Amino acid sequence: MSYDQVKEAADAVRARVPELPRIAIVLGSGLGDFANGLGDAVSIPYGDLPHWPTSNVIGHAGTLVVGTVNGRKVAALSGRCHAYEGHDLGTVTFAVRVLGLLGVKTLILTNAAGGVNTGFAAGALMVIDDHINLMGDNPLVGANDDRFGARFPDMSEVYSTRLRTMADQAGKELGVPPPHGVYAALLGPSYETPAEIRYLRMIGADAVGMSTVPEAIVARHMGLEVLGISCITNMAAGVLPQPLDHREVMETARRVRGQFIALLEGIIGRL
Repeated sequence: MSYDQVKEAADAVRARVPELPRIAIVLGSGLGDFANGLGDAVSIPYGDLPHWPTSNVIGHAGTLVVGTVNGRKVAALSGRCHAYEGHDLGTVTFAVRVLGLLGVKTLILTNAAGGVNTGFAAGALMVIDDHINLMGDNPLVGANDDRFGARFPDMSEVYSTRLRTMADQAGKELGVPPPHGVYAALLGPSYETPAEIRYLRMIGADAVGMSTVPEAIVARHMGLEVLGISCITNMAAGVLPQPLDHREVMETARRVRGQFIALLEGIIGRL
């Protein structure tokens, strides 16, 4: 995706949103209900925005919603596209590029993930401390456009210490201090094998999924401050004696809906 295409989409959002947000949230599988609670909301289907990719995955509504939470203007992306749908990573991260051009400074990335750490339970909301990119690609591959960011961006603190502290404070206030961990991103769409999960555990992963990392890399490339939260919707392959099913992912996300929304609202209230 070129700078001009990103700018065209950003201009289309500006034309429909009277007050631009400085905070944005990408909502993962089954977590889109947060967008329904925004006040004074303007909703824009992805299909109405030029060059904006759509997602055909269950649990991803495909709508940009701009509204208010705790008096703060927020953009919520209800759904994302994925590399496993056949998109290149430039397309996968297009929405983050647009948010950066719109002036967003803080990006909260959420996802549904499998629990690799055997100390986790389904329904836990894990704050991402760091990630491992095992997708076999990087969204910054190719010619660099300096209008987006530097050629070699630093990744020593992808996920902001300041924002992670706010997430801890918000969780403690709710009586549910969030666990922390490392998120591993794989291409998918097949779930991992038990052997792959043992490997991920050995190299330090606590959760595994098929998104988020390309978005985080691009966000840091553009100078955005990033927070990542994984909803552990199922235990990964081999942890429990049962097969994996996307319906379990959706059901767990629905079950923790209230806690997830309360945590996001608590974090936003501290920004």
